[in-house]
Formats: sequence, C-alpha cells, structure tokens
Amino acid sequence: MSPAEPGYRVLNPATGEVVETFATASDAEIQAAIAAAAAAYETWSDVPIADRAPIVARVGELFAERADELATIITTEMGKPLSQSRGEAEFAADIFRYFAAQGPGLAADQEITTFSGGRAVVQRLPIGPLLGIMPWNYPYYQVARFAAPNLMLGNTILLKHAENCPRSALAIQQIMDDAGVPAGAYVNVFASHAQVADIIADPRIQGVSLTGSERAGAIIGELAGRNLKKAVLELGGSDPYVVLDAADVAGAAATAWATRMENTGQACNSNKRMIVADGIFDDFVAELTARAQGLTPGDPAADAEGTFAPLSSRAAAEGLAAQVQDAVDKGATLHAGGVLEDGDAAYFSPAVLTGVTPDMRAYREELFGPVAVVYKVADDDEAVRLANDSPYGLGGAVFSDDPERAARVASRLEVGMSNVNIPAAEGAEMPFGGVKRSGFGRELGPLGMEEFVNKRLFFIAD
Repeated sequence: MSPAEPGYRVLNPATGEVVETFATASDAEIQAAIAAAAAAYETWSDVPIADRAPIVARVGELFAERADELATIITTEMGKPLSQSRGEAEFAADIFRYFAAQGPGLAADQEITTFSGGRAVVQRLPIGPLLGIMPWNYPYYQVARFAAPNLMLGNTILLKHAENCPRSALAIQQIMDDAGVPAGAYVNVFASHAQVADIIADPRIQGVSLTGSERAGAIIGELAGRNLKKAVLELGGSDPYVVLDAADVAGAAATAWATRMENTGQACNSNKRMIVADGIFDDFVAELTARAQGLTPGDPAADAEGTFAPLSSRAAAEGLAAQVQDAVDKGATLHAGGVLEDGDAAYFSPAVLTGVTPDMRAYREELFGPVAVVYKVADDDEAVRLANDSPYGLGGAVFSDDPERAARVASRLEVGMSNVNIPAAEGAEMPFGGVKRSGFGRELGPLGMEEFVNKRLFFIAD
C-alpha cells in the first residue's frame, strides 16, 4: 500500500475521530477471492434466471429490513444526514427488487428478422467475474445499481469499496450471504490500489465498473483498455440547472436549494451550475442567500432543522474551500457561507456564489459540496451555450412555466440525462449515465442489463 493510501478505516467526519481500522487484504486473499468468484461463476451462471430472481429479491428485502442499522453505519462513515441514509438503504432495496422482477424479461432472447432463411436469436448471456469499484458518497445505492443486474444475469462480483466505507461494505456482504447468494458470487475485498490493477489484469476477470472521480476513471479506463476488459465508468458531473422563468421565484429557488444540498452537495448529478434568466436572477439569488444564512453545523445523526452536515472528510472540505477562495480572489461574489470550520471535522458552510468566470477553477471543475453557483443569462440560446460549455455531460434540468419551451431547451443539452421541470428523474427503472468526461456506459433501468453481457447471435439454419 502506498503512503497516499490511508487504509480502510472509519473516520467520523463530524468529529475527525478514527473509530475503527481494518486490514488491507493480503495478495493471497485477493487471489483466493478471484478464484472463488471464478468457481462460483461456473455454477451461478448455470442457474436459470428465474431461479436467481428470488435470491436477488431477498437481498432487496434485507436492505429494507435493516434500513435503520444500515443508515447508522453510513452516517458515521461519511456524514450523510440520518434520514437521507435511511432513504438510500430503501432505494437500494428498490433496485434489487426491480431487477429481480424485471430482469428475466429484460434478458429474454430477442428474435431478429433474417433474410437468408433460418432462425436468428440474440441471447443475453453472462460474461464472467466482474470487479466493481464503488465510491463513498452513496455506499449502498452505488453498489446496488452495479450488483443487482449483474447477479441477475449470472455474473459474479468482486466488490472493492471506498477506503472510508468498510463497515457498510461488510454489511452488504452480510446481506448477500444471508440472502442466499452463493459463496464466491459476491465477494467484498479490502484491496489496495496496486491490487486493483492486479485484479483487472487477471484473465479470469471479464470487466470492471467504476463510479468515482474523473481522475480515478482515467486510471481504471487505462488499465481496462490495456487488458482488453469491458469497462463502465460513471464519473463526475457539473450539471446545468436552467431556470428560464418562474411565476413563483421563491418556490423555484427553494427547489434548487434543496436539490443542491442533498447529501451535502456530494452527488455526481447535483445541480452544480444554476443558470437563471436575468429577469428573475436577483430574486432567485436573494432567496438562495436567505436559505444559506443562519445554518449552523449539526450532528448528522441528529439531523436537526437548520443545521448542515459535514463533508465526507476534512481533505474534501479543504479542497472545496480552496476552489471557492480561488473564485473570490478572482472577483466572484460570495453571498453567504463558504466558511471552513476550525478543527479536525469536515464542516464547510453552504455557500452561494455568483460572478464566476472562465478563468476561475469553479467554472470548469466539479464543486463536490454545498456550493450553489448561479449564472445570469439573457435568453434561451445563451442558457444552452453556457450549459454545454463544460467538460462534463452527466445530467441537466430545465424549468419553465411553459413546458414546451423547457422541453425545447432541454433537448439541446449535451448530457446523458435531460429533465424537464424536475431536478432529476430518479428510480430503479431510470437509466443513469453521461457523456463527455462524465464517463460512458449506463446503469439502472433496461440499460443496466445491457453492459456486462454477451449479446450472442444464435442462428439455426433451415
């Protein structure tokens, strides 16, 4: 393990206290995990998909039954407000249930027209053991959207979770075991970065899925390409949130603020760039500012009204503070918040920032925390130009009292998910993914069954 890797540990971001540490896997343990996944694939892939479904459904049931316990774990690990932590566990339950119910139909054989006689069918078959590399910001949801469809397909999984989420990683493993997922079909590994490279290079591993930063995606994408492995990369985002008009400006701002503060601003598809028409801009910013002012640091386990939670780590809070300070130093206006609390905890007060220009880091970089950056535009075309002037292309949303106008603008966004009059269409059935430097591939919904699959042509001649 390199000096840059702190190892697997629970570090409570609300206190800065290291609560528990866990040993990184030995190379022998990694090899045993790969062997177990490869052996399990031989039997799990032979189980009819209809018979795999009840096991996957039971995983979902256990997520729901244990939601309170699971919520407490991640609130301690990464600082998510407790009510949101419970909601995440319940969402993970919904994802497993969805793929258990819909998976057999989504993976069914597809007969295609042939012009040379015979019968042609596209079969959707598993491909083998997969590596999942999952992040800390949604410790259950991110795993669910990778694991559920692939377990249904008959693939087996090695799961390398974030170093600061060991308890939640072990809780997921326990759920898999208790639900009856066969030994080796889902294996948690506390792998180091060097061991991740070895896993991807191993010929028994057939694909890798990463949800994480753009930097991590570039590394994993290179490793996957070098070893000719299929990869899905769900990376960063700087989603545009366009407000063309609003009869109720205060209500529109309230929705935008609540969206930005979800998970303390640490969501890939959060509305990181609010693009607001000049006629309502001042009132919109004033409402955001009023909501930011007066918030105080709070214990995420208490989840009290009028408080904000910490970021995932002190380093994350310091990095966000540096991005905001760079903007202020170069002429941006900080209307509220933006204060990094003293001490070892990870509190950064929710901020409202305007006047951001292309020479500032905040214009191009993802701000992964509670900062509402608001831009003023004169018309729809300017809104579209600004929305698309980003290296990222994950999601986006457009709001207007005229739904047709909003739809016209939303249709021009260079993103993987475009929404009209809603911050984001979210659900187990809604495909998730982006374009440009937000990565490639899709998870959830029908497309979630289409990534790590052998779409085999099966042809029978007359």
